[in-house]
Amino acid sequence: MSQIQIQRLSQLETLMVGGPLPLAAQVAVGFAVVVTKWSRTYRTRKQLAHLSSHMLNDVGLSEQDAAREATLPFWRS
Repeated sequence: MSQIQIQRLSQLETLMVGGPLPLAAQVAVGFAVVVTKWSRTYRTRKQLAHLSSHMLNDVGLSEQDAAREATLPFWRS
């Protein structure tokens, strides 16, 4: 486990021990989770658009499937 993963785990444990979060904190955490997912989706789709036919075949996608997925907005799953 990397140092960053250990630090994140420690931060999560600290949050969980303190009991339920105040409403504003819950909203902030929820917002952060959504933005993180959107960011990951954006990066993944951008990378997907640059994969070769051979790599796409390895993951079971056609070039058409990859092109269609790569053009979706980041907020769509």
